[in-house]
Amino acid sequence: MKKSMIGAIATCFLFGLVPMQATARDYLLLVASDCGDAANKVVRDTGGQLLSAQPSNDGRTCIITVLVQGSGERPRKVTVRVPM
Repeated sequence: MKKSMIGAIATCFLFGLVPMQATARDYLLLVASDCGDAANKVVRDTGGQLLSAQPSNDGRTCIITVLVQGSGERPRKVTVRVPM
């Protein structure tokens, strides 16, 4: 994500284009990327498989959903809210 953003900015300067000011959507993408560390921690702690990781509406926590394999039974879906 960051590499593509840097590449886009570098291309703009290379061709003499002035990049536009960041929009609210750009900031949402940056917040979403902060959930990666939280997701890694939940996967590591539960031993599960990541299903989703998204920022919550409060902007301070992430909602992480994982599938945790049981012993012989169906995996259970676990959703946790963790700080970013």
